[in-house]
Parts: sequence; C-alpha cells; structure tokens
Amino acid sequence: MQRRFLAHCLFGAALALAAAPAHANQDAVQFFNNIEVTPDAPVHDAVCFFCNVHDDGEVKGDIVVFFGNVRLDGQARHDVVNFFGNVTAADNSSIGGDLVSFFGDVRLGENVSVAKDLVAMFGTVHTPASVSIGKDHVVFSPWIFFGPLLMIFLVIFVVIHEVRVHRQRRFAHAYPFPPRR
Repeated sequence: MQRRFLAHCLFGAALALAAAPAHANQDAVQFFNNIEVTPDAPVHDAVCFFCNVHDDGEVKGDIVVFFGNVRLDGQARHDVVNFFGNVTAADNSSIGGDLVSFFGDVRLGENVSVAKDLVAMFGTVHTPASVSIGKDHVVFSPWIFFGPLLMIFLVIFVVIHEVRVHRQRRFAHAYPFPPRR
C-alpha cells in the first residue's frame, strides 16, 4: 500500500517537473486591486476580480472583469467582458472584438466603435447615434430576469400574509371578547 502511494507521489512529482511553465507576457491579473493601463505601459490581457479596469492606453488582448467596472478611454484590441459591473467607453475609443456585459450598464460615448457584437444581458445600454457596432446588437432587458422573480416573491408574500392573518383570527376566536363597559 505504501509503495503504491509512493509511486503515485513520484509520478505526480515527475509530471509537475515536466510540465511547461505558464507564460504570462504583459498580462495583468488582479484580485481586489484596480488595473490602470497607461499609454506608456500597454498590457496584453487584463483580468480583474472584485476590482476595476481603467484603460487609458491600449489593451492588446481581452479585458475581463468580475464584480467591477470597466472604463475605456483608449483601445481594447479584442473582447471586453464584464460580469456584475458597468462598462463605460469614452468618446473616440474602440473595441476590436465583442462587448459583453452581464447584469450591468453599458455607456458608450460619441464615435465609439465595437468591431463585432454588443451583448448586454439583464442590463441597460446607453449609446448615441454615432456609435458603430460591426455585427449584432443584442440587449436583454433586466425585466426578463427580474419580472418573474418579482412575481414569485409577490406570490410568496401574499401566501405568508394570508397564513398569518388566518392564524391571528383563529387565535382571536379562541378567547372571549372582553365585557363592554
């Protein structure tokens, strides 16, 4: 039993030593720390968890943000994806791929170009007429998601309220009324 365990450990160590190391050339990955991209310091990919990305220069790859905001004042060569945050693009900025936002607002300035699709799931989109979108513009309203949830909560509230009123009435009928004075 011990020899088998030792053999598995040695095999795992050999695989770990033989594996090629991950190479992140000019990638910015942060947790709880904002990413600032300046014109003199471009990055390849910007990935942020619980923080914001402010692109004032050039992101050569993708921008992906979870629970934070994206502010684009420069260029993003590929996709911009945001979960549970807002995307703001200043005037004359460009996105070389798709712009995807889940549960957040998208605000695009004048003459902003999105090379491929703009998809906003359960959020709002504010774009002037000068915005250029290369392919599809898909917006799912937040009411598609929150409307049924609101109805379910309303039904649950009414059921709980009626059960409480019924119990109060039963309790009040069990005792005689106080005498009149």
